[in-house]
Amino acid sequence: MAAITRLAEPTRRRDEARPCGWCGAQLPEDTRAGRPRRYCAQACRQRAYERRTAVQRGGLPEDAVVLSAAELADLQDRLFALRCAAEDVLTAARDGADRDELGELAERVHLSAKGLERLR
Repeated sequence: MAAITRLAEPTRRRDEARPCGWCGAQLPEDTRAGRPRRYCAQACRQRAYERRTAVQRGGLPEDAVVLSAAELADLQDRLFALRCAAEDVLTAARDGADRDELGELAERVHLSAKGLERLR
């Protein structure tokens, strides 16, 4: 019978940047001993706890994403801004815009997409 070999989980180096487990903000460099931080602030830790307990009570799957109506509206607004920025690039390219104008429009797409990286 062949032995089962478990592959190790990919680990982060201590000096590698880590995102907050709730808001996604970059965690400050951890200089203390012990477990690495998971949250950037007590408020994020509390929100994560509230979500975990709500998921357990509500019977939602563990990987469910729960958003308030305001968070959903904000996400939809940011998605709309990204689509508009992409359409601007497409229109400018079809109209024969110069390289500088396309570069500025591409920068707006980049900034819109970067704003979408944060979920909350």
